[in-house]
Amino acid sequence: MAELRAVNHDAKTNKEISGIDMPVIGLGVWMMNQPGECLQAVTDAISIGYRLIDTARAYGNEKEVGQAVRDSSVPRDEITVVTKLRRVHAVGYESTIENCRLSLELLGLEYIDLYLVHAPPEDPTAREPVWRAMEDLLSEGMVRSIGVSNYGLHHLEHLKRYARVLPSVNQVELNPWIQRRELHQATRDIGALTMAYSPLARGQKAQDRQLESMCEGLGFTAPQAAIKWCIDNGAIVIPKSSHPGRQLENFQSMDVDLSRIIDEMNKLDSNHVSGWDPTVEP
Repeated sequence: MAELRAVNHDAKTNKEISGIDMPVIGLGVWMMNQPGECLQAVTDAISIGYRLIDTARAYGNEKEVGQAVRDSSVPRDEITVVTKLRRVHAVGYESTIENCRLSLELLGLEYIDLYLVHAPPEDPTAREPVWRAMEDLLSEGMVRSIGVSNYGLHHLEHLKRYARVLPSVNQVELNPWIQRRELHQATRDIGALTMAYSPLARGQKAQDRQLESMCEGLGFTAPQAAIKWCIDNGAIVIPKSSHPGRQLENFQSMDVDLSRIIDEMNKLDSNHVSGWDPTVEP
């Protein structure tokens, strides 16, 4: 599977970056909270070929993600497991350490491949100690890479002032209807990767008539086009589905050729936020 890599060093700031190789597509498991649902979804996804699973403490399914990874015949080092520090826990150094340990316990894994701050801590004074703890988790080997989620331009700029190790990923809502070119570029400028969640705007654009019209006769679906748009724009994408048929369709988006409609797709940008948006918070 194709991969992207965050660089290991930022020449502009002379700082280390928490580099990581990431598959370009993974499975998101938000809202998979019925008993056994997430376990089956991750098991199916791994059998299809997914090697990136994105969960979070807030999703309540770390235990099932870990079980599916452990029960898989795929070697552990070939599966990238992402989880996140819940915002209500991002209040200081000790809380960050403690909750990473709890996530590891719930996952039943020896390490987390990528640990993200789920959103900028609501208390601005907590942001530096939380990140210091993230850096220490990295140095202790509990996590293999660290990053952020839902950080806006000003959050990234502030982070650069106190970080010893820059994030490898900024995970944000990104899709043809909210293209965030400036934020995407700012993320790349610090050597990090953009990870795109909600490529179909939480399903709100799954049957978008404009995009469906563009895709007619081209041999792929509108959802596949939206997913591939993220990949073609240099982002990792994590569509959610617990249905194996849809998981396969999403996975096959990697083979889609958007060359005939990419210019039209780029005009779909309408700053459509489908859910919460901490990137605009102070």
